[in-house]
Amino acid sequence: MRTLADLGDLSGKRVLIRCDFNVPLDGAVITDDGRIKAALPTLTYLVKAGAKVIVTAHLGRPKGEVNPKYSLAPVAARLAELIDAKVTLAEDVVGPSAQALTAALAPGEIVMLENVRYEPGEESKDDAERHALAQQYAALADVYVSDGFGVVHRKQASVYDIAKLLPSGAGYLVAKEVEVLKRLTETPERPYVVVLGGAKVADKLGVIDNLLKTADTLIIGGGMAYTFLKYLGYEVGKSLLDAEKVPVVGEYLKEAEAAGKQILLPVDNRIAPEFGPDGPVSIVASNAIPADQEGMDIGPETEAKYAEAIKGAKTVFWNGPMGVFEFELFANGTLAVAKALAASSAFTVVGGGDSAAAVRQLGFADEQFGHISTGGGASLEYLEGKTLPGLAVLD
Repeated sequence: MRTLADLGDLSGKRVLIRCDFNVPLDGAVITDDGRIKAALPTLTYLVKAGAKVIVTAHLGRPKGEVNPKYSLAPVAARLAELIDAKVTLAEDVVGPSAQALTAALAPGEIVMLENVRYEPGEESKDDAERHALAQQYAALADVYVSDGFGVVHRKQASVYDIAKLLPSGAGYLVAKEVEVLKRLTETPERPYVVVLGGAKVADKLGVIDNLLKTADTLIIGGGMAYTFLKYLGYEVGKSLLDAEKVPVVGEYLKEAEAAGKQILLPVDNRIAPEFGPDGPVSIVASNAIPADQEGMDIGPETEAKYAEAIKGAKTVFWNGPMGVFEFELFANGTLAVAKALAASSAFTVVGGGDSAAAVRQLGFADEQFGHISTGGGASLEYLEGKTLPGLAVLD
């Protein structure tokens, strides 16, 4: 994979960099700036190298239309606070404002283009439409740097097509993510434990299938666990259930047993009559969930069981919360897993998305883990063995 080192002297060159600044917002206030901070090493390098830096990124899903709700203005303001450089936000993506500001850029300055998803060509399934937009991006720059790991699994104009038109390479963030994921898939130190949570089992099926080949133990939590419990013949009440996938998860359990590997499932659960933050909370065994109750989190016995499995590991990958961590009453399971990872001497990887949001929301520092990924979906697709377009184009 080509990297910054392959791009040579960037002094005075216009460098268009794709970042992932899809940060959570409360109104115009950024509630987690982790993705902006993760981009700082590459951006700082470019600024110090005397490059004229042009930042592209997306926020939310404006679906090809200009929508002030999804403006990158809060991101540009936060980046300006974090980096020792002038940051100017263009009023458009490739229009008159973008063209004028990039033309006037001085070495060491940054222009951020507006939300690339304002342009219908950005996410188009039509290759020609994406290519046409990529040509407009390329007209603004001399070099392209890919540093938005959270989007490298997407064949989009600012991720894939642009890299075909300009000298291109991965930034530090993308290079680090690939290094970590290669370690997980090719040379994990054992025992290798994978913790999978989140709502939908369907989202993780390909990952489970591939990880059964490489991991020693799979730990299952979150809403997806109830599909496994249903296969065991248990009542799951009003809990999340993917009925169509019950036979599939059964095959995984058989496959794991035949290969001498473990799939650990919850032995108890925190349940409530309705989905919501207020409870009341009951703790019941996994084979004793009442038909009128909903599973909301793993229980304390499961927490201890999972923490013990993590304690004995040399490598741990975690993607997906153990319960509805956004509600304080149902954050215990996710907190217990985060604590176990933070206390572990293993190489620990938090796989982006809700997992990264959870550890920060629960008060953990990034430094307490071996690596916190900036791309949940991209990480999972890599572990699933899929080809990621935004990486393949850099080979």
